[in-house]
Amino acid sequence: MSDFRYDLIPAGSRVLCALSGGADSMYLLCRLLEGVYEVRCAHYNHHLRDTAGRDEDFVRRWCEERSIPLTVGHGDVAARAAQAGQGVEETARQMRYAFLEETAEREGCALIATGHHSGDNAETILMNLIRGSGLKGLCGIPERRGKLVRPMLNVSRADIEAYLAARDIPHVEDETNGDQSYTRNRVRHQLIPLLEELNPRAVEHICAAAARLKEDEAELSRQGRELAALA
Repeated sequence: MSDFRYDLIPAGSRVLCALSGGADSMYLLCRLLEGVYEVRCAHYNHHLRDTAGRDEDFVRRWCEERSIPLTVGHGDVAARAAQAGQGVEETARQMRYAFLEETAEREGCALIATGHHSGDNAETILMNLIRGSGLKGLCGIPERRGKLVRPMLNVSRADIEAYLAARDIPHVEDETNGDQSYTRNRVRHQLIPLLEELNPRAVEHICAAAARLKEDEAELSRQGRELAALA
């Protein structure tokens, strides 16, 4: 696979880094700091785990020691999910992204960078395929959507871990990532390893196939718009 997509973020941009304190987001922050950007961070505390406060404290210390501007948000995700009658994961995602959008607007950030990597992309594609998806769902996680940019989709988890280890960069672990009652975690810990037994480059090939499908989807959409304009 290639590497961090600096080209997705124009030089000199003020960019908001979504910083959970996990390995992926710490890698994201450090790579952004290596670029020619004005970097600010945002951390959202979902209050879903006993260790949520630990994660917030870790992020606060890291940013304070390096004079990196940080905005921290809080939300009672469990209560909101119960009120809305929807799943906790979906509610957490909605509240987190709303916080990121609000923070970016208030801080004058043109873009919001998130730490999704190639493994996340492959998991999303497989989950969409299993659930039943059309062409769009098989295109994977978009590199850019509105203000959101995901410059790590060509970076593997192994690359992230090697980078952090080589530079002695700490991170926190979300213990729920091992909870296999969640579909994504079962795909991550059971299905992906099985596919990699069949082909060690399975994740890379899944992501490459999605990139080709994205080109097909874009062309079909273009042709559809042209035909609609003629009607």
